[in-house]
Amino acid sequence: MAWFLNFYRCDDCQHVWKDEWSCTCDDECPHCGARDMSPFKSEDLTELVISKDNEFIVLRSPETAEHDPDYEEIGRFPTQAKADEFLSNFDPT
Repeated sequence: MAWFLNFYRCDDCQHVWKDEWSCTCDDECPHCGARDMSPFKSEDLTELVISKDNEFIVLRSPETAEHDPDYEEIGRFPTQAKADEFLSNFDPT
């Protein structure tokens, strides 16, 4: 399932916040409670590359994820470039 970091700005009080969701959905302002605020920006976090112990680990949020990205490891590489290359050619189907 896709996973997104959404950035919001409240139309009522101008409060800015971010939240992670499985879609680019509307949210409620945590400051004033105004509803139906749409994200003004979203970052796709479905696939990530993290660095750990001199390796670059590729993670992917599975189709079964609902309220948590529940990342699964799909590869380990010696360099960031190799991890990025793997992701650019990765086909989840």
